[in-house]
Amino acid sequence: MILDARALLPLAEQAVTIARAILTTRMPGLVIAKGDRDMVTEVDYAIEAAVREFLARETPDIGLLGEEEGITGNPDDPMWALDPLDGTANFTHGIPLCGTSLGLIDGDRSVLGVIDLPFLGTMYSAAEGTGATRNGAPIQAGDTDALNAAIVSVGDYAVGANAEEKNRLRIPLNYQLATRVQRVRMFGSAAIDLAWVADGKTDACIMLSNNPWDTAAGVAIAREAGAAVIDIDGTAHTTTATATIAAAPKLITELLTVIDRARDDMNA
Repeated sequence: MILDARALLPLAEQAVTIARAILTTRMPGLVIAKGDRDMVTEVDYAIEAAVREFLARETPDIGLLGEEEGITGNPDDPMWALDPLDGTANFTHGIPLCGTSLGLIDGDRSVLGVIDLPFLGTMYSAAEGTGATRNGAPIQAGDTDALNAAIVSVGDYAVGANAEEKNRLRIPLNYQLATRVQRVRMFGSAAIDLAWVADGKTDACIMLSNNPWDTAAGVAIAREAGAAVIDIDGTAHTTTATATIAAAPKLITELLTVIDRARDDMNA
């Protein structure tokens, strides 16, 4: 099928508005362990169910990949990618850095994204070729050209199965960044990591993971705002990338050098 991402953007914004009504009016409810230090709440499930129902009705030819309920539809066709509550741990602790992330994937590329951060009063939106917006106003990624002037956010440390192995690179990476950048930040939300690079609030983010429900929306928004978005090897980011790195374009070379140094430390 031929997608018109621009035409679908208002529908995606409507879907996350449905999510907002749930997220801002309900307590977490029952918190269920998904694994070691990983959890899901009743709110996660309620949002995913409501958004799935809405999108299935409005876009029956487009499948959906949700964090909590998996895939409906043909995985080879265009697909919505939904994180109903990105930043669940923040939410359960009353930290306002959380929201809903809805992307649209065509092939291996993110072509649309909406991120709603209701406790911050902010919605980020973009479709391929439209530019990116915050609450309807255009945004642009920063133009910082030196790491010592950059604020860089990093993704959460891994939890659950194989966490120790997954964190082997994260620990030296944080050390390498701490000795070079202006500040290192960890927000606990992939959606915020990417949206704030798009908005110029931060200069780069490095996530050593790439779950499509986490990243599809933010990648589309960051790209449309003029950020460079790549995999850990420097190639263009896709849904099959192993990592998600977004940055002001002039910082990419230095960031890749820092990652290489962290790898050397890990293997020393």
